[in-house]
Amino acid sequence: MVMRVAIVSESFLPQVNGVSNSVRHTVNRLLDTGHEVLVVAPGPGVRDYRGARVVRVRSMGLPGYRSFMLGLPDTAVERALAEFRPDLVHLASPALLGASGLRAARKLGVPTVAIYQTDLSGFARGYGVRGADPILDRLVAGLHKRADRTLVPSIASLTQLDALGVPNLHVWRRGVSLDLFDPEARDEDLHARWAKPARPGGDPRTVVGYVGRLAHEKQVRRLAHVAKVPGSRLVVVGDGPERGWLERRIPDAKFTGLLRGENLARAFASLDVFAHTGTAETFCQTVQEAQASGVPVVAPAAGGPLDLVEHDVTGLLYDPRDPRALRAAVARLVGDPKLRRRLAREAMLSVGGRTWDQVVDELVDVHYTAVLGGVQSVAA
Repeated sequence: MVMRVAIVSESFLPQVNGVSNSVRHTVNRLLDTGHEVLVVAPGPGVRDYRGARVVRVRSMGLPGYRSFMLGLPDTAVERALAEFRPDLVHLASPALLGASGLRAARKLGVPTVAIYQTDLSGFARGYGVRGADPILDRLVAGLHKRADRTLVPSIASLTQLDALGVPNLHVWRRGVSLDLFDPEARDEDLHARWAKPARPGGDPRTVVGYVGRLAHEKQVRRLAHVAKVPGSRLVVVGDGPERGWLERRIPDAKFTGLLRGENLARAFASLDVFAHTGTAETFCQTVQEAQASGVPVVAPAAGGPLDLVEHDVTGLLYDPRDPRALRAAVARLVGDPKLRRRLAREAMLSVGGRTWDQVVDELVDVHYTAVLGGVQSVAA
């Protein structure tokens, strides 16, 4: 059945983040399989994506992070949806803009699927905002309680929303571009440059990398501890407001800036170890991308990574409450090439069938179909 799907997203191109990435892959597969798509997102940005109309609405730069656009309630949402006449409204990480999309969908009598993707309370805590948890939890719970179905990316997220009283929860994980992220993308010349000995005549260093936004909520200042692991060289892929702080504290690190596509895949595969710092991840896409690239992962034992990393089997988990744990886990991998190879091999097997095509087909065949048919069920 061909569907008309309106996606109201808190972020879309040219923004680079988990929400924008998931929406892009979802739109690609929907279009490839013959569905009609409308995207509503904060601006500025493209107004046409592969022939699908992109409606830009009012937005403002997030204080302290002006390049991150925060969507605002806008009557343009209802007008766009009424004109498009969707069969279903997909709410991507709904917040203020998502609330407009939800109201418009209910007014038009159109079913909704809400995708929980951003831990707003964790985001606020990452920026030092105290006491906001009850307000943000009520906002999140209120939005998702009014959606027909909520999809969460991990068991940790399901537990979190269930505790807030949100009904009809279902786990829907993210795909990974296995045609892009692959060990074959490794560039030995690039790796050799990154691993250059600290002193003339010394041994090449083990390349430890972080990939992601350099923002406070990602707790990237922990990388300063990672950089002190003997025999290692830190490579930081990404950009954001914390880059200046990191460059001043870790002058020996390599900062590549934002990378996309084949350049990003080459960087991932040319690492020896991938380290993630943030504890408020509802999923953690970069963990999957590292695993698909054949790179062993160190990640916090919190949130989304708990679903992606089996400790000492497909990676290493560390206790984020222990300030020494991340550095110790990275040091363990830096000093044990055999362990790195074993964890990388098992991790690649764990993500081997998790393509975006498969994941979006599940979204359509299971979750879209359920709300269009009025099917409600217990959490699954």
